Parts: sequence; structure tokens; C-alpha cells
Amino acid sequence: MRTQKVSTRAALSAAALVGVLGLAACSSTTSTDEASPAAEPTATTAAPVAPAPPAQGTTQNASVAGSFITLDEYQSNKAKYADNDVVLFFNAPWCSTCQEANKNLNASKGEFPNGLTVVSVDYDSNTDLRKEYGVTTQHTFVQISPDGTEIKKWSGSSTVGQIEAKV
Repeated sequence: MRTQKVSTRAALSAAALVGVLGLAACSSTTSTDEASPAAEPTATTAAPVAPAPPAQGTTQNASVAGSFITLDEYQSNKAKYADNDVVLFFNAPWCSTCQEANKNLNASKGEFPNGLTVVSVDYDSNTDLRKEYGVTTQHTFVQISPDGTEIKKWSGSSTVGQIEAKV
């Protein structure tokens, strides 16, 4: 009889432990593989989960909202845009196609996708920067890396969508 009580207690304890572990697994944020489908959490029971920190040796994408800024704004805080796609827009106030592109970009400031920064560069007053990137005509776009290395160069875009398609 005593052996049966001990076995019953052990079985109940094991069942309680399995129940507790089962509840813990329901609130776990671990992912499952496709071979073992899990029930989808409902909106009323799912708790918000903080994003995992980046793995050691990597950086978390901290891109800022897309924007159309001046060269001075960019140069005063390059680190802010380090995770963005940065595109220099060499333009001149006397250039009719540049005026059209500037008008479109200024009117579309709320439409820039996160992580895309277009920097307006005055073609006439930034000769050193023009030489650095081999820009010989106004209305030229140069995508650069965080260290300033040229990634891509093109001419003719005049809308956010056209720039985004090139990047």
C-alpha cells in the first residue's frame, strides 16, 4: 500500500511538472520548424516580444526614416545615416531638370522609404566633392557607403521611386 502511495505521488508530481513545463512552453518565444506545426498565438494572448540583440560581431540595422537633406545636415551627423542607403544628388539651381527633381523630392519628403537618405549637393560650390566622385554634369546621383566609397552613379532620376529603384 505504501509503495502504491509513493508511486501515485511520484506520478502526480511528474504530471504536475509536465503541466508546468507545458504552460511555460506555451508562453515561450522560441520558434518551431515547419515539420512540427504549432498553434498560432492569438492577438489577445500573445505578449510583445523585444527583438533579440544582434549577434556578436554584427550591428543591428538602426536606419533612420527616409529623408531629403542638405549636405551640411549630412556632414554634421554622418553617423546618424551610417545604416542608410545614402545618395548624393549633385544639382544646380540654374539646371531645369535639377529644379524639377528638387521640386519632386521636396514635395515627396513623407514618401521616402526608411533607410534612404538623399543628400542635396550644390554642383557649383562643391567642386572637390564633384572631383572625388568624377561627377561632370549636374543632375547626377552617387550612392555612397558609410565610409564615402562610391557604390553606384547615375543621372536622370527625378522622383523618390526612381531613386529607390536604382539603389
